Amino acid sequence: MQKSKNILVAPLNWGLGHATRCIPIINAIIKKGNRPIIASDGLALALLKKEYPRQTFIELPSYDIEYAKEGQNLKLKMLKDSPKIWMAIRNEQQMLQEIILKHNISGIISDNRLGLYSNLVPSVIITHQLQVLSGTTTWLSTQLHLHYIKKYDYCWIPDVDGPDNLSGKLSYNDDFEIEKVYLGPLSRFKNTGNYQKKYDLMVLLSGPEPQRGILEKKLLAELKTYEGEVLFIAGKVEKEQKVEKKGRLTYYNYLSTDGLQKALDRSEMVLSRSGYTTIMDLQKMGKKAFFIPTPGQFEQEYLAELLDQKGIVPCATQEEFHIQMLSRVEHYKGLGSIQSSSRSLSSVLEETFSSVNENSDPIPNSLST
Repeated sequence: MQKSKNILVAPLNWGLGHATRCIPIINAIIKKGNRPIIASDGLALALLKKEYPRQTFIELPSYDIEYAKEGQNLKLKMLKDSPKIWMAIRNEQQMLQEIILKHNISGIISDNRLGLYSNLVPSVIITHQLQVLSGTTTWLSTQLHLHYIKKYDYCWIPDVDGPDNLSGKLSYNDDFEIEKVYLGPLSRFKNTGNYQKKYDLMVLLSGPEPQRGILEKKLLAELKTYEGEVLFIAGKVEKEQKVEKKGRLTYYNYLSTDGLQKALDRSEMVLSRSGYTTIMDLQKMGKKAFFIPTPGQFEQEYLAELLDQKGIVPCATQEEFHIQMLSRVEHYKGLGSIQSSSRSLSSVLEETFSSVNENSDPIPNSLST
């Protein structure tokens, strides 16, 4: 009888999207009778501890990513912060061998953490960003990202291959050195078809501070003139869940996956950032939405504009947005108009880590050169 494998799953702590899109992967690992060892830091780690209280967790060095208060200063701040990010990457790489030996790791799945590649066991990086948009420095930021991606044995891309994908040009790169595996969109939710409208609008916030808090303050002010029922999810993972009722607005600091599933099933429209994980979730649920990209975040701005131009989801900048703009949503097709298929995560896990047998050499032949 084959022993179960310990698989290290390590999402980047940059907003909650990297952590939440690892949830279906963690579930698939458990379903196959294997054991996820979950590693991250900050809010991403806190969220996954709430989702999986019985699993094993490891705290990794923080990349300590924060947004600038002014969107136009984001690139400058990221450049300024790059030494501490590179140090965190180096530190997690130095920790990795000890983690592998201590926890008997058979494989690694890293969601955008760049220092978790290994020559001891197969390593996977999950990313849809084979092009990293950064304005005039796009070529440089892309090459830096590819440098790390190539250190992994596989690159799992949470999208389909071809022109009808969700991420546009972001997931396209013809570099033959990258072992690409297209998973299709990843989501922790299920489209049950169990739509029972309770809320006219669901506000779903996420992302690093201070921009998350800046948008929360703006939207709470704007919603004072909104006439429908509102469910407001602030995206603040705290020790205790909090709920407040303010007239026609119900406010939660955060919701678990089960809570968000029910909330989406009961909401007619979603107002949110245009992060890629959010887009995948709303596409899975077939929702109509309105996007406000994070100021200065080139990827979110690109995705919001792409979906707006295609007549799928309207968008506005954070500065320009006002609540009356939500009337535009009815003239757009919605994310339910995008049809895409996803691969079986169980089969992808089997293909990726089947070469690791606990009774044999821990270094697969394909990785020993």
